[in-house]
Amino acid sequence: MKSKGILFLSNGHGEDSINCQILKALRVSGADVDVSAMPIVGDGAAYRRSTVPIIGPTSQMPSGGVFYMNPLFFLKDLGAGLIALTWQQLQAVWRHSRHCDLVVATGDIVAAAIARSTDRPYIIFLSAHSSYYEGRVDLGLILWQLLSSEKCLAVFTRDALTAADLNRQGLKKAQFVGNPVMDNLNSTGKDLQLIPGVRTIALLPGSRLPEAANNLVLLLELVKKIASNSTLPMQFRAALVPALMPQLDDIAARSGWQHRSGKLIFPAIKRSFSEEKLVEVMCSADAFADILQQSSLVIGMTGTAVEQAVGLGKPVIAVPGNGPAFTYRFAEAQNRLLGDSVQVIGTQPANSDIIKEAALAVDRTLQDDKYLASCIQNGLERMGRSGGSIKIANYVANYLGY
Repeated sequence: MKSKGILFLSNGHGEDSINCQILKALRVSGADVDVSAMPIVGDGAAYRRSTVPIIGPTSQMPSGGVFYMNPLFFLKDLGAGLIALTWQQLQAVWRHSRHCDLVVATGDIVAAAIARSTDRPYIIFLSAHSSYYEGRVDLGLILWQLLSSEKCLAVFTRDALTAADLNRQGLKKAQFVGNPVMDNLNSTGKDLQLIPGVRTIALLPGSRLPEAANNLVLLLELVKKIASNSTLPMQFRAALVPALMPQLDDIAARSGWQHRSGKLIFPAIKRSFSEEKLVEVMCSADAFADILQQSSLVIGMTGTAVEQAVGLGKPVIAVPGNGPAFTYRFAEAQNRLLGDSVQVIGTQPANSDIIKEAALAVDRTLQDDKYLASCIQNGLERMGRSGGSIKIANYVANYLGY
């Protein structure tokens, strides 16, 4: 049997990762397929790590793909060559897709429109739409037409509520089989050097640079405030992207901390007239799942990673940053999507008052057993159980005749 060709499309960093989870499951299934990818946003690092050929040009734009949060960043993207880049990507997709049997798209209207423009059969994981936002998902006329097209074989939603909502609206091909972001989150056994019995706080500053570095500086200020005010013993672990690790010396200098072999150290925090305490934040670029699994609470300034934390039943404290990605507008929308598991502190970029309030929220949350138990149930409801990527991969394999 001749191998079948699949083109993966995605328009976001989180969407790249979702496609790679589906791709991994497809490879495990044994289906003989030729895979390729076109990441519309960013450099496609997730595909490169998964050794998937990228068929067209990629580039990191100033907005990181979230210019809808601030029109100024859209203008910066235009100045950085967004129109020419998009045209080149479209040409690559049209040229390559002629030889493909199926297009797998993950994202929103952009991914759906590009998939439809190939005139090839396609499926989509609709990552950016949920009925949790407003109570009823509004796809708009154009996206509704794209998903209603006979070329669109299936619409996979990010949660069960959205699938049921779209079914009621008449889009019967919409279904929820699990959210792929919840796959591959098992602990690897990484030694986090944790002190038994002490609550672990996970720090998630995000993946987009230089924003992630700025977010980490802000989170270190929050750690200092927590350490000086909290009545509870805590330990801090930061899950960083690899590109952020070489910047720890600079981040420490900016923050008044010291850096020693992946560990950020603040020399002394006064807790009383006679007591001083050393504060440490251990940073890792290869222990994300382990840190999430071991955490009692997450302080997050990012998108997909916070969704994964909520799915694992963790409470999340969010403080707005300066963006472009993680702003109050983003955090507020994230709260509507993920429910009470996410507490957004402040309505503007974090200042000293917001940091103080967030520190109090951390202490208060960790002592609220009823709330902590509710986060577990909320996570299951909002994100579903693991296994979504396998089920989508099985759909793909069955369609292609494997």
